[in-house]
Amino acid sequence: MAVYDLEEQEKLEDLKAFWKRWGNVISGVVIAICVAYIGVQGWRWWQHKQAEEASVLYGAVASAVRGADVPKARDAMGQLAGRFAGTGYAPRAALLYAKMLWDGGDKAGARAQLGWVIDNSREDELKAVARYRLAEALLDDRQYDQALATLDAKHPDAFAGLFADLRGDALAAAGRGADAKSAYQAALAKLDAKSPYRNYVQVKLDALGGDAPAAAGAAAPAAAAPAAPGTPVGTPAK
Repeated sequence: MAVYDLEEQEKLEDLKAFWKRWGNVISGVVIAICVAYIGVQGWRWWQHKQAEEASVLYGAVASAVRGADVPKARDAMGQLAGRFAGTGYAPRAALLYAKMLWDGGDKAGARAQLGWVIDNSREDELKAVARYRLAEALLDDRQYDQALATLDAKHPDAFAGLFADLRGDALAAAGRGADAKSAYQAALAKLDAKSPYRNYVQVKLDALGGDAPAAAGAAAPAAAAPAAPGTPVGTPAK
């Protein structure tokens, strides 16, 4: 029995020595893991809460647009842009609001909203939609150089045909017929061979006396042409 007690005492002393040497390190690691876990869970909760609140404001903007209530849309959009700019709801709401402003004759306000999307959206597709519509707005105001500069910005390849087509419109409006023909030809080369939108571009090219290049039969379908500045893109999931 004494031998057994001695062995237990030695183990206890070894454990005490081990804990004295490594106890603080082990405690620190355990605390760090707990803090990290709590932090991750807190971040997820915060993101979910942000998305929930942003979705409510997005709904308010959409409702105001449907009801042509500019003050309500402005207020909700202001809150979205100020508090939830990093969510997917804010740029989509800005596109909605931009169309509302455009349709109401506030072209400067519409351009400002489209510029906000370009500067703040984290999605390349939304940036491309906003750039396309901003270029349309600039073209409408006969600001041809600015429209062309906007279209020159980097954009997803799916938008290449549409951007080239609008570039042709800007060049034609600026009296640069030869450059416009090249842009329309580039658009036809990028658009899907089966896309009915090709016929629209072809008419404009024919009007300038140009010839269409051979279309790539295996080309990926191009994005649908955006409507007037501010038409909404799909609502993000929460």
